[in-house]
Amino acid sequence: MTDPLLAARALLLHDLASRMLTDGIHLQLVETVLEQRRWWVEAWEGGADVVAGQVAQDLQDRLLDEAGTRWPSCLLHEEAHELRVEPELGPDPCWVCEEAGEVVAPLGAL
Repeated sequence: MTDPLLAARALLLHDLASRMLTDGIHLQLVETVLEQRRWWVEAWEGGADVVAGQVAQDLQDRLLDEAGTRWPSCLLHEEAHELRVEPELGPDPCWVCEEAGEVVAPLGAL
């Protein structure tokens, strides 16, 4: 069985790279949010199925708080805003533009 945190890591790294955010601080924040979610996956039986969306949200929060980066940026509109992860807690998370109300890409496919 694949480690769900390693799978989530691959998705996040792909999406960070799509927005050219692959420097040390961004990569370290990925590792930090993954490590902080490990207990959650181990403690909750259903956690493995939904952890990818959770770590994506965690990473969004940490990037804004620690690096001042709103990520991922929405490329559908000229006005700067970030995409959001939906569902908030569920399988198959996607990046959604809340302004347009449409799915932009699955997590890991920006």
